[in-house]
Amino acid sequence: MAKTQAQKAADFEALHQAPGVFVIPNPWDAGSARMLAALGFKALTTTSAGYARSIGFPDYNAGRENVMAHIRAMAPMIDVPLAADLEDGFGPKPEDCAETIRQGAEAGLVGGSIEDFTGDRANPIYSIEAAAERVRAAAEAARKLPFKFMLCARAEN
Repeated sequence: MAKTQAQKAADFEALHQAPGVFVIPNPWDAGSARMLAALGFKALTTTSAGYARSIGFPDYNAGRENVMAHIRAMAPMIDVPLAADLEDGFGPKPEDCAETIRQGAEAGLVGGSIEDFTGDRANPIYSIEAAAERVRAAAEAARKLPFKFMLCARAEN
């Protein structure tokens, strides 16, 4: 019987709470996700660069719509927790980050990261204040979900 998203979320939290470390590989498509899960990995997380390049884009250019379609294709193919590299939340505003968390959860994620990299070469890193505001909005969206979504605030600088 397939696990529910809430069960996968509980499994993901248990992996993080257990003593020691665990390896979480990065599948780039549904086939590689199935292969990695079959090899015994207890959780998976998407690769933004690997996926973007697989559809002909450089890293940070796949866009939220493509990434969510990618997650929707991958999540039902595996019975282990799936998290995602959600880049900068696919937009400059805190609301963008919150919407990305909501859409990611709807697509099948139980975790994800929001980072402080802007994608703008002239100003590559959000200010600490802006980064914190964006993570705060993502965390608020995650807390409203019907399961425990694991949010990772990622710093590129």
